[in-house]
Formats: sequence, C-alpha cells, structure tokens
Amino acid sequence: MVEGRGTMSNWDEIADFVIVGSGGGSMCAALACVEMGLKPLILEKEPLVGGSTAMSGGIIWVPGNSLMLEAGVSDSPELGLKYLESLVPEQPGSTLARKKAYVETGPPMIDWLRSKGIPMVYCQGWSDYYDEKPGGQPQGRSLGMKLFDVRKLGPWKDKLRRNFLRIPVQGVEGHKLILATRTVVGMLTAIKVGYRIVKTKLLGTEYAGSGAAIQGWMLFTALKAGIDIRTDCPTVDLVVEDGKVTGVVVRQGGRDVRIGATKGVLVNAGGFARNAEMRKQFGPQPSSTEWTVANPGDTGEMLQTVMKLGAATHGLDRAIWTIASRQPNGNIGVHANELAKPHLFVVDKHGKRFTDESCSYMETGQNIYKAGAVPCWAIMDSRHRAKYSWALTPPRYTPSEWITSGYMKKAATIEHLADQCGIDKAGLAETVARFNGFVAQGRDEDFHRGERAYDRYFGDPTHKPSPTLGTVSDAPFFAVELYPGDVGTYGGLVADEFGRVLKDDGSVIEGLYATGNVTAGVTGAVYPGAGASIGASFIFGYRAARHAGGAYG
Repeated sequence: MVEGRGTMSNWDEIADFVIVGSGGGSMCAALACVEMGLKPLILEKEPLVGGSTAMSGGIIWVPGNSLMLEAGVSDSPELGLKYLESLVPEQPGSTLARKKAYVETGPPMIDWLRSKGIPMVYCQGWSDYYDEKPGGQPQGRSLGMKLFDVRKLGPWKDKLRRNFLRIPVQGVEGHKLILATRTVVGMLTAIKVGYRIVKTKLLGTEYAGSGAAIQGWMLFTALKAGIDIRTDCPTVDLVVEDGKVTGVVVRQGGRDVRIGATKGVLVNAGGFARNAEMRKQFGPQPSSTEWTVANPGDTGEMLQTVMKLGAATHGLDRAIWTIASRQPNGNIGVHANELAKPHLFVVDKHGKRFTDESCSYMETGQNIYKAGAVPCWAIMDSRHRAKYSWALTPPRYTPSEWITSGYMKKAATIEHLADQCGIDKAGLAETVARFNGFVAQGRDEDFHRGERAYDRYFGDPTHKPSPTLGTVSDAPFFAVELYPGDVGTYGGLVADEFGRVLKDDGSVIEGLYATGNVTAGVTGAVYPGAGASIGASFIFGYRAARHAGGAYG
C-alpha cells in the first residue's frame, strides 16, 4: 500500500475509473463508463488481453435473459433468485442483496450488450446443473457468443488471448460435435464446422470460438468506443489517501507510474490458481499449479495487495474444479464430457466409486477431496473407447504413446487393470458388479447418476434406456489417472451488491471495487450453471462502474 502524497497534482496521469485486469468484466465495466461519459483505463499485466475469460468455454449464465424468451423458454429473474436461494446459503459474498443484484441486473445488461452489436446465442438444452432444485431450469440459462473473426481487431489481432483449442464452434456445437459418430445432429455439426475450417483456409478468415469469441467481440467493441487498454502494465500497488483508494502504481515501460482514479479502482485480476504458495496456504491438498488451465497471469498478487488493506475474504479454499489428466505431451485433458458417457465410472484407490460421474465438474472436484481420492481413476471398457472421444481424441483411436507411456492403462481383465493402477482388486471387482447391477435395473442407487437433466446432457442420447448408465463389462478395459484440475480459484475479496470491497466489520473500502475470480463468488461453493463465474464478472463489473458513475444514487 502506498500512502498518497496529498494532492492530485502528484499523479503522472489521471483516469476516471482504473480497471486492473482485462477479463470479461473489465470490458463490460469500461463500456459502462463510456456510456456515462467517464474515461476508463484498463491495465493488463500480461502481453495478451482477455484473462481467463478468453481461455474459457465462453458461456454466460443469466436467468430470464431475452434470448431464452425469444426461443420460447419461460423464465424470470424471480425464478433465478429462487434457484440461487435453494442452492446457496447466506454467506459473505453471497448475500441476498448480491443474489438479487445478479438476477435483476443480468437481463438488462445482456440487452444493453446486444444493442452494441455483441451477438449472443442461446445454449438451449444446456441445463442448469441442479435443475431439480426449486427454480432450476432444465432448458438452461446459458448464453454463448457467435464466432468472431479476429481480423476485425487489426493490429490488436495478436494481442487476443486464446487457448490451444482453435476449433471454430459456438454455443452448444462443441457438445454436439463430440457425438459426431453417434448422432445425426453431431454429424451435421461436424460438417458445418469442417466447412468453416475450409472456408478459413480459402478466404483467410480466422474464426475464434468459445471464450476467445466473447473477448474478441468485447475487445472489438471496446476499441471502437476508444477505450484505453494497455498490456504489459502490471499494477504493483494501490494508492490510499485518508483511507480511500485514489489510484494505482503501475510498472510501465520499466518505470513506476502513478495513475489517479477520480471515480475509483476496479480489481478484476483473477484468483491465484497459478500461485503454488497461495494454493498450499488456502486450498485443499494435495494441489498443484500443473493441474490448472487458468491463464498464466492468475497468480494472486492483486488479491494479496487488497488483503493488506484489511479487506475481508471468504472461500479461499474454493476453485472451479474440472477433472483433469496430464497427457504424455504435457497437455492437460479436461474430462467433464467423457465422464458422463456410458461404460465408464470413477473410483478411488480402494476401487470404490465416490461420486455421480455426470454431475457438475465443480461438485466432482469437491467430492474427490471429500473422499481423499487424489488421484482417482476413470475405469472404462472397450465400448467407451470405440464410441466416445477422450482428451479431444476421436473414438476408435488410442494413440500408441498413451499406452506405452502409461498414461492410459490397458488390460484384458479388471483384475489385471487394478494391478497396473495400484487399485485394490477386490474393491474394484465388487464395484464393477455393483455398478453393472445398477445399470441392469436402470437406477444408480448409490449416487443417482442420470436423474438430473444436466446428468443426461453430456450423455449419449442414442444409448438406451439411459444416456449415461452403461455396463463396464467388455474387454479390453482401460484406466486413466485423474486429478482435481481447475479453471481458476473461486474465493477471495468480499464485495457488496455494488462490487465495493468490504472489511471484516462490513465497512466499505472507499474507492475500491472488485469483480470476477478475485472475489468471493455470489454462488458460494456451488456452480449453478454453465457460465456462472463469467456472468458474475460481467454483472458486478457493470454494476461497479455504474455505481462509481453515480447511477445507483
């Protein structure tokens, strides 16, 4: 913390609203500032723009949004609030006021973004993750973004962060594509995506999908609005005058620059998924930075800086877990899709199941830690490998290095597979018999797999009678070691319904706002639906900017 020198004239430069980090909520906040006639400034410490939003699946969860209504799906903010209240108890960061702010602000914010030419698509059928709860929506409340041609960015084209997966898909196309060999819809989706890839090569278009599409459109719109965005500009400290945050210190071009913020500072710098020491200090163990797919800048410095001001924190042991494996080439495989498919289950070292394999990826990660099952094992039979992809590799093809490296174990019998994995043989044999018995009777009595709409969403609709329950009985058998990977941590600074950072006594740190994964999430320890973290980043970034500009009185 840097104490102010007393007068605004000591600033090297001044903006109205300084935004630390360039994730989705930052762009949204900056656009809101422009709408109110304010001058925003976005500071990104990395050379690339977009944060973890750009590396994500690119989905925004907003109850009662207009695209749902246009698709004929009935929903409302009131139902969204009912759903959140049924899932998430009152706690710091997830007060009733914060929940109300989320569901009431989301729909008009989406309409406002659409009015600016930001094109969204409704992900119909991508169910809420707990659709059986009061207010749950089996048709889903998630929005994706239409494909973005990165050539629109001109000289900024190479500054947009993108993940390694460059397939041009939007909305729910990725899930359909996985079933290209199983369903007509999947096959037609594959043809459509293939046409785009050919078109890209012939015409020179360069489509970005998923999170890069969100951030491509947001960056394009922000640049059109004349917003000042600076990369390679880490914020190294906050300036505090008489207890109020009035600016930042930024390392720019090799020197420290003092930038004043007349209306406030918004921190949207992500969590600490890439910080081994903080993970060890706050998170469940064992843990590793090698298991995360968060962006490289997710290292926690701004969270630590704000904590030094006496900010309250909550839920620092949380992450958006997503079950992962480390492939021989060093890539992280993320397996939410595959685990819900028939002919597979997950066990601990004793050979025992401990979770509904098709439930929310975040819940599965929590269940891994509760069971002390780090690592655990995906057990599958030959039909899973024949019908479904694994780690983005098509079905019916198992790379030889998967087997020779030991990444994927293969055996003629369950007993031999258990020996290779170091799993208790008797325990695994018992689980196979019990699981296959559940499949025969059409009901998973242990974990109720397949009973939610969300469970079935990632399944195989051609597999009857259950899209997710299938016996593990046909040799050869396969196993892959799994870890609780993550796409980012999910706890941090406690903020109010306007995004203002609070102290432990509930008082406000004047001039300081926060949104995104640097905060204690409005959904607590639960992930209610696809895009909830990005939705919160957008909504509370938007509300923070509007509050700073006086829109809320």
